Parts: sequence; structure tokens; C-alpha cells
Amino acid sequence: MTTHGLYVMAAYGISTLALAALVAWVLLDHRARRRDLADLDAAGLRRRSDNRGIGT
Repeated sequence: MTTHGLYVMAAYGISTLALAALVAWVLLDHRARRRDLADLDAAGLRRRSDNRGIGT
């Protein structure tokens, strides 16, 4: 494999690792926010967009 080929493979590898890290970060953050919302819901706090009980 030529040096250019190694450069291209390294670039693809680094890009793949960076994208995988970003996806993992988003998924972990999503889980944390869902947990935060569940804690707030358990404490009795509701979101403003939650229309349960309004107008009934």
C-alpha cells in the first residue's frame, strides 16, 4: 500500500472514530436527559407542553 493509501485509510479511520464518539455521546446524553425528566416527573413537576388535566 502506498503512503497515500495509508493516509486515506488513516483519515477514514479517524473520521469513523470521531463519528462513533459523537453518536455515543448523543445516546448517553439522551439517556441522562430521560432520567432527569423521569426524576422531575416523579417529583410532581410537569412540562409546560404536558396538557394532562387542563381543560377537563
